[in-house]
Amino acid sequence: ALCATSAFQAASCRALALHSPSATPAQEPSEHGRLIYRGNLARAVLGVKFFSYSTSIFNLFMIPYIMLKTGIGFESVLVQAAFYGLIGFFTFVTPVTLHVLTRGYVIRLYYRDATDTYTAVTYNAILAEKTTVFRQEDVKLPDISKMFTTFYAKTKSMLVNPMLFPNPQDYEHLMGFDKPFYFDFEEEKEATESK
Repeated sequence: ALCATSAFQAASCRALALHSPSATPAQEPSEHGRLIYRGNLARAVLGVKFFSYSTSIFNLFMIPYIMLKTGIGFESVLVQAAFYGLIGFFTFVTPVTLHVLTRGYVIRLYYRDATDTYTAVTYNAILAEKTTVFRQEDVKLPDISKMFTTFYAKTKSMLVNPMLFPNPQDYEHLMGFDKPFYFDFEEEKEATESK
């Protein structure tokens, strides 16, 4: 009703509707299948890892310059070892730790109905996209809730946010929650009697 006052306003309202985030067109299936999940921290993970890598590379190039300008290179061996150890720790340990913590973060998850396979897209160590193809039978839930693992696909840990699945049935099928559950009373009875 608000947009129907003039032809100009109607055209501008249609253009606004096309560019609004809630009016995104339907995703066309890719070569991996239908997009069922998109991680909302993908850009943040990529940005933090890129920043960490770039500062580490900058440190590697600046160490000789700092050594020559400050004179630390001519001090005792103990001071040199402490300096190199501190710089080396932040240069190498931080990017490795970030990679270990975020390597299983799923940025996109696809599902192919015809073959009942999933394709998870994650970032590898050199910030390139890496795909992992698995079936629902390959999904294992961790015995204990883990901070950076929602499920294991084959043996690789994956981290997804269940709230970001547009269709909850896709998450239920991925985790195997839609499978019928059978409880064997005889087996339970034998287990309690053996105790």
